Amino acid sequence: MDSSDISSHLQTLMFDLDDTLYSSKTGIGKALKRNVEDFLAEKFRISESEAQDMNRELFRTYGSSLAGLRDLGYDIHPDDYHSFVHGRVPYDLIKPDAELRNILQSIRQRKIIFTNSDRIHAMKALDRLGISDCFEKIICFETMNPGLWKPASMEHPVVLKPSMEAMRIAVDAADVDPRRTLFFDDNVKNIAAGKAVGLRTVLVGRATKSQEADYAMEMVTSMVQVIPEIWVGDDDKRISHARNEMDSVYAATTVVA
Repeated sequence: MDSSDISSHLQTLMFDLDDTLYSSKTGIGKALKRNVEDFLAEKFRISESEAQDMNRELFRTYGSSLAGLRDLGYDIHPDDYHSFVHGRVPYDLIKPDAELRNILQSIRQRKIIFTNSDRIHAMKALDRLGISDCFEKIICFETMNPGLWKPASMEHPVVLKPSMEAMRIAVDAADVDPRRTLFFDDNVKNIAAGKAVGLRTVLVGRATKSQEADYAMEMVTSMVQVIPEIWVGDDDKRISHARNEMDSVYAATTVVA
C-alpha cells in the first residue's frame, strides 16, 4: 500500500474490542466461553459436556450461540443472554493500559469501536483499560440489532460480524468513507468482510498478514511502528512526538518492574 496515500486520506480508525484492544491472553475469552456453556446448561437442563458440544455446534453453524438459538426458534431476549454471559465476566483481569491510552490520544483522526458485544460489556472493558474517553462512538450489538427490542422480534435474525449486513450497518452508523478508514480486528473472517466493503484492514494478534489484511501486528500498540503513516499529515512532527511518548511509557514500565 502506498504510505503517502494513506497518510493524506486517512480519516477514521475503527477498532474491534475483545482480543484486539486487549490481549486474548487475559483469560476473558475463556471466561465468556464458560459463561455461554453455563447459560446453555441451565437453560436446557443439560450436562456440562452436552453444553460444550451444543455451544461448539451453534458457534460453528451460526457464529454465536444467541444467533443460533434464536434462529432455531428459541425466544431468548438478548438482554437476558448478555446479562448472564457478561454479568459473570472477571473484568478485573483487564488492566489499565497507559501505553495504549497515550497512543490513542496522540491520534487526531476519528476513533470508533465496532464490536459484536453489547454496549454494557464494551463500556466495562473500555473503562478497565482506561480508554473509554478515547472514542467518539461505540457500534455494538444493539446498533446492529435494533429489531430485537421491538414487537415480533423473532422475525429479526441476529446480525453480527462478519456478515456483510453488519459491516454495512457499521459503515453507515459511523458515517465513514471505507477507503479512508482503518479497521482493526483479530478475526480473519471479520478482516475479509471489512475488505469486502472497502475498508483498509489491520489484522491484530498475528505477525503475518492474511490475504485480505493490509497490515498485521501482534499487538495493537505496534501500530506506531507498523503504520507510522497514521501520524503523518498536516504536521509531520506528530509521529516523532508519539514515539517520544511511547519511549516514556516504556521507560516508566521498566522502572516499575
